[in-house]
Amino acid sequence: MAPKVAVVTGANKGIGFAIVRGLCKRFDGVVYLTSRDVGRGQKAAEELNKEGLKPEYHQLDVTVKESIEAFRDYIKSKYDGIDILVNNAAIAFKHAATEPVAVQAEETLRINYFSLLTTCDILFPILKNGARVVNLSSSLGHLSNIPSKELRNKLKDEKLTVAELNKLMQQYVDAAKEGTQLEDWGHSSYSVSKVGVAALSNIQQRLLNDRDIKVNSVHPGYVDTDMTSHKGPLTTDQGAQAPLFLALDADDSVRGKFVWYNKEVVDWDGVRPEEPYIKAT
Repeated sequence: MAPKVAVVTGANKGIGFAIVRGLCKRFDGVVYLTSRDVGRGQKAAEELNKEGLKPEYHQLDVTVKESIEAFRDYIKSKYDGIDILVNNAAIAFKHAATEPVAVQAEETLRINYFSLLTTCDILFPILKNGARVVNLSSSLGHLSNIPSKELRNKLKDEKLTVAELNKLMQQYVDAAKEGTQLEDWGHSSYSVSKVGVAALSNIQQRLLNDRDIKVNSVHPGYVDTDMTSHKGPLTTDQGAQAPLFLALDADDSVRGKFVWYNKEVVDWDGVRPEEPYIKAT
């Protein structure tokens, strides 16, 4: 019988690295640390080896279809499929970034939303029945971050399809190119991308219910990483706790949910919860 398999994307540093660490300690199976850059990924795996942990490494660039297909074929050749998939890979432009808003919007959505979708499209067919998918979102992925009530209603519509969501995400990119995005979409491309991830997770859950696959999105907290310019008060291991909860511990009834850093299921389209740990620092 082939061993169970867990996969984490964008795992050579930050929260992804900490999730791999946590899985290696607790998951009864093989854990794959994946990354775009082979050298950085192998170095990360070696760091965990020094801790007595034994992740496997494989290159995976979520922005390159051929890379995802090669990884899928590798997993298919060695195992029965994937039991846990953590979609962590993402980017965020800094506040001081000099790239035009249009460029930031297109690149952020390309990687954080559309590449995640492609990764899922290619890897979902090899998910085992009963598998768990954890999509990393953000507090900025809470639906309340979208100013337009009309858009919020579309994004939370239980009949929303992936094709329709794709059109909405592209509408944002087009609006950013025209400079008309602020009133409806707000100031943050990162926020729009992570709202998209949460909305996609809800759709994916509906599509996968008949395979008993659990798909959830999660806000890991404001974490001390390169992405936050190391301003977050939480450690990466603390940021890994909610994703690990969904991957390993959450009740089977937790599916199609938006989970906060403290492991609580929150109302994605309701009032955004406070994060008191930020005020305390």
